[in-house]
Amino acid sequence: MAYTHEQYQALKEAIAGGELAVRYADRSVTYRSVAEMLQILRLMESELGINADANRGRRLTSFSKGY
Repeated sequence: MAYTHEQYQALKEAIAGGELAVRYADRSVTYRSVAEMLQILRLMESELGINADANRGRRLTSFSKGY
């Protein structure tokens, strides 16, 4: 299946919002679990050529001058 960036964004927003149903255009998809959604998200990233691993796992570190 050919995924679109709109479908990818809608799925990301649903995951972030804790929802299992995703609507885009005139379609609606209800997933069984967040794990299933993440699996489809990775498939979309692969097909769309999105390198999400580059941003995953990054941590913001703060440094103090010790005052």
